[in-house]
Amino acid sequence: MDEIALKLSNLRTLLAQRGLDGILLRKASSFSWLTGGLSSVINTASSFGEASLLVTQEHTYLVTNTIEAPRFLEEDRVENQGWKIILQDWFSSESPLNTMTRGWRLGSDFPTPGFTDLSLEIARLRSILSPEEQNRLREVSSLCAQAMGEAAFAVRPGMSEYEISAVLAHACLNRGVEPIVRLIATDERIFRYRHPPATSKTLQRYAMLVLCGRKYGLVVSLTRLIHFGKLPDEIQRKARATAYVDAIALSATRIGRTLGDVFKDITLAYETTGYPDEWKLHHQGGPAGYEPREWIATLESQERVVSGQAYAWNPSITGTKSEDTILVKEEGFEILTEISAWPTLEIEVSGTLIRRPAILEI
Repeated sequence: MDEIALKLSNLRTLLAQRGLDGILLRKASSFSWLTGGLSSVINTASSFGEASLLVTQEHTYLVTNTIEAPRFLEEDRVENQGWKIILQDWFSSESPLNTMTRGWRLGSDFPTPGFTDLSLEIARLRSILSPEEQNRLREVSSLCAQAMGEAAFAVRPGMSEYEISAVLAHACLNRGVEPIVRLIATDERIFRYRHPPATSKTLQRYAMLVLCGRKYGLVVSLTRLIHFGKLPDEIQRKARATAYVDAIALSATRIGRTLGDVFKDITLAYETTGYPDEWKLHHQGGPAGYEPREWIATLESQERVVSGQAYAWNPSITGTKSEDTILVKEEGFEILTEISAWPTLEIEVSGTLIRRPAILEI
C-alpha cells in the first residue's frame, strides 16, 4: 500500500470508529500530509490554505476556487492521486460543498461549529511518518541546517536583527525552503524573551537565531547561538546545563514511553542542573511533522512515542537554548539538523555520549 492509500485507509478507519459520513481537512498541514507533500498555501501567515480535502468511505474530493484550480490540475496533477475537484467561483458565497454534504455527519481537523473535532486524532496520524516522508524530512532537515549554518557564519556585530533575519530567510528561500518562523534576538533580548521577533536593534556580542523551515509541508526546527569574544562564565554554565537537559530529552524519547514520562525526565534534568523552575518559562517542544509541533508535550501527556515520529525539543535556561529536530527509529534517534563545522558539547547519558550544539564563539 502506497503512502497516500495508507493514510486514506487510516482516515476511513477513523470515520467508521466515529460514525461519520466524511472528514473535511481544512488545515494546510493536513493538505500536504494527505497529498504527499503538495501545498495549498498562498498566505504563509495563515494555518489554512486555498483548498480543503473531503474524504468519505468511497470518494476523495479536493475543494477549491476557480483561481487555484488550474495550478492544482496542471502543475500538481492532483487528479492522478484520485482527487475529484469541487469548484467554487471565487466571487460566490454559495459553496457547492455545503449543498453536497447537507445532512451529513462530518468531522474536521480544526474545531468548527457543527463538525466533530478530530484535530488531535488527525495530528497523531500526521505525526507518524512513512518511509517516504522520513526521506523527505531528512532532505528538508539538511537544507535547513545548511541555511542556518550559512546565515550564522555570516552574522557580524553591527548587523540589525532585521538584517540577520533577512540573511536567514535568503539562505532558506535560495534552497526552496519556506522560513515560516524566524526569531532573532541579540544581547539582552536573548535573556528577556523566549519568542523574540526581529527588531531594528543592532548586534553587539551575542545573537540567537531560531528557524522553523518548511518544504513538502514538513517542518524542521533548530536554534543556534553565536558569541563574539570570550563567552562569559555564566552563559557557559547555562549553555552546558541546557545541553544536558536537551541530551536527557533526546535519550528519553524512546519507543513505547509516554510523553508525560519523557517530560518528567526533562523537568528532573532541569532540577539536576540547578535550574529547577526554568522549564515553567517556556514549553519544551514535542512531536513535529507537518506543524512545528503537532502538539505540545506536558506532564499529563499520555500519547506514546512511536517509531517514525519526528521530535523537536527546545529546552532553555534564561539566556541559552538548545534545539534540533530528531527522527525516532527502532534503534534509537537520529539527529537530522546537525551543522557541519559547528562546535558541540559532549554530554554523557547512561554511558552514551550525545553531542549537542555549543555556542559558536567568534
